[in-house]
Amino acid sequence: MVDVETFIPEAKAEIDAQIGDSKAVIALSGGVDSSTAAALAYDAIGDQLTPVYVDTGLMRKGETEQIRETFDYMDSLRIVDATDRFLDELEGVTDPEEKRHAIGEQFIREFETVAREVDADYLVQGTIYPDRIESEGTIKSHHNVGGLPDVVDFDGIVEPMRDLYKDEVREVARELDLEEIISERMPFPGPGLAVRIIGEVTAEKLDVAREANHVVEEELEEYEPWQALAAVIGKATGVKGDNRVHGWVVAVRSVESRDGMTARAQEIDWETLQRIQSRITGENENVSRVVYDVTHKPPATIEYE
Repeated sequence: MVDVETFIPEAKAEIDAQIGDSKAVIALSGGVDSSTAAALAYDAIGDQLTPVYVDTGLMRKGETEQIRETFDYMDSLRIVDATDRFLDELEGVTDPEEKRHAIGEQFIREFETVAREVDADYLVQGTIYPDRIESEGTIKSHHNVGGLPDVVDFDGIVEPMRDLYKDEVREVARELDLEEIISERMPFPGPGLAVRIIGEVTAEKLDVAREANHVVEEELEEYEPWQALAAVIGKATGVKGDNRVHGWVVAVRSVESRDGMTARAQEIDWETLQRIQSRITGENENVSRVVYDVTHKPPATIEYE
């Protein structure tokens, strides 16, 4: 476990040394990793830092409003609505790795645009150790590691938490007095809901995935999962009213883990699962059925793509 009292001043000193008198932008998603990296960098270099939250259209329900409220103390915070640009890049893309690379490249282009506006030379990211291991081991490309384009218009990329595991990042977040909604927040993938949609990402699938994930997080909060999610995995026939429908299939997943490298599917009681399926199918007429994923990691990954 990381010694936070040693790590925090060392990380701040590293950020300050790398960036020097230059300016930097940081990719702020609202998750514990990027939020902790933002807090470290803001403490280290102050108004030399421009936090950038990119609304990709792939985010959780209410994410943008939460970011604006939580980080309003950072005067230089930029919120960029890039929904249309991301959906354009994902149109027709079905391969999981191609999705991640398309998202990674568009993220970088958004940050480069802001960096030019504020004359920033560096990009700070909340990359952590499992991100690097999974990308280097070709398990999957993370949008901020293996998903980066070959050409990046920055003098350098600063990753102060690159050697930390998720539970260690939470310890740092608590020591920095970040709000509990951040320090204890459930992990959410950098590519967002795109990796919780099998096949092409469309506006309709995103609406289904966003609402279903909201239901799952609400209903499973008492189980305190390491991560809980809903994924749109295909279509199947069903019955709504007196009509036969061909609607979306939503898979629910809830796991226990320490660092995300391995995970065990949680045992959820039948009443809770029935309540989840009732809400998801009842609140979205385009969903025909809900299934529960009992697969551990390995052999499965936590996310679907």
